[in-house]
Amino acid sequence: MKIAVVIPCYRVVDNIFSVLQDIPKEVTKIYLIDDLCPQNTGHIVKENFSDKRLKVLFNEENTGVGGAVLKGYKESIRDEMDITVKIDGDGQMDPKLLHLFIKPIVDGKADYTKGNRFFYPEHIKNMPLIRVIGNSILSFITKISSGYWGIFDPTNGYTAISSNALKKLQFEKIDKRYFFETDMLFRLNLIRAVVKDIPMEAVYGDENSSLNVLNSIPIFLYKNLLNSFKRIIYFYFLREMSVASLEFLLGIILFFFGLIYGFYNWNISNELGVQTSVGTVMLSFGSLMMGLQFLMSFLHYDYNIVPKDPISKNIN
Repeated sequence: MKIAVVIPCYRVVDNIFSVLQDIPKEVTKIYLIDDLCPQNTGHIVKENFSDKRLKVLFNEENTGVGGAVLKGYKESIRDEMDITVKIDGDGQMDPKLLHLFIKPIVDGKADYTKGNRFFYPEHIKNMPLIRVIGNSILSFITKISSGYWGIFDPTNGYTAISSNALKKLQFEKIDKRYFFETDMLFRLNLIRAVVKDIPMEAVYGDENSSLNVLNSIPIFLYKNLLNSFKRIIYFYFLREMSVASLEFLLGIILFFFGLIYGFYNWNISNELGVQTSVGTVMLSFGSLMMGLQFLMSFLHYDYNIVPKDPISKNIN
């Protein structure tokens, strides 16, 4: 069993040594990626930390967290690692929890595991309120775009992935910036990988996050909507056609017909100062309700086809 740890580094020089020191002995390789860090984290670590497992890699330009992690993933594949764990260098992720993340993969129950800071109520009380609100919103829209209805906390970067799943991903299509973790879920569903959440507690110290969750919601919303469209088209109209495909089409058509038709006639009635006819109201309302019913049936079907059979069976 060969386990690798990927650590993307950007402005984490104050925390990186404590992170490296806590990485368990069972880890085979440690890939530290200096993403053109202005603090020269990679060089400082290389000169002041001795560990035969450590390999420091440098990006010639800042690629974002996703680009740095993908560089580590490529190195892991090249070195034929079995499982690759991603841990941030800012000290918010406890390396001692690593065994919890690799166990479902080793046992053949998952292809990809990720942290969930919302699982236990006592963990949430230590989280800034703005992060609770932002992550709750992002979690809901990510369920729709990724198709993983049982996951939460999509921006959590503490993850582990099997080599079999890693090799099936198209790295060039994965988002390289802050949408990386969320886009990974979308890409994993395309290859039908099994994803499981791992309860964990985040540590919030003096480090500054360069990701403002609430400000990122509009960007994340747009990208999630785009991924939702891609996933539905691919799964329900290209890969296969089913009753759910018809439910989705009818739901969209009826819902928007009822909405537009109702608004149009209400606007005309308002301008003319006359009451909208009962038939017009019923047609609009009936179309909306039928559309919603078809869409709810579609979502119920989508919920029940979440991948359950791992790509990687027991890898021991």
